[in-house]
Amino acid sequence: MVIKDIMTKEVASLNEDDTVERAAELMLEHDIGSIPVCSAEKVIGIVTDRDIALRTVAKGENPKLQPVRSVMSSNPVLGNPQMEVKDAARIMSERQIRRLPVADGGRLIGIVSLGDIATNNKLEEAAKSALTNISEPCCPV
Repeated sequence: MVIKDIMTKEVASLNEDDTVERAAELMLEHDIGSIPVCSAEKVIGIVTDRDIALRTVAKGENPKLQPVRSVMSSNPVLGNPQMEVKDAARIMSERQIRRLPVADGGRLIGIVSLGDIATNNKLEEAAKSALTNISEPCCPV
């Protein structure tokens, strides 16, 4: 099975000049924890609720003025629509990410989440393996 068969096709996205406040508003509106950041339809980054908490709130920045480009993770890992789901799950596991933007020629066309994989009965083992690795600390405490 390929990820275009299970990905979410309607994806909220941001422009790099949008504010952190706008990112948080979209997250609230769509009940999501991360949003791809695009420039001319090309995915250039991703911003998460954790990015906002650590790079804006914890540092006392003003979310109404701070551009999303200053808190986003640049050069995100992207999936392609023909990628096997098991390969997407492996990448998510290795990179400890829960959501993988899907691009065709760099243009955002969807996003696949760990939840998308987990809710498909045929993919239960891939989801379980990915979640186990995503949940592990990346370095010893």
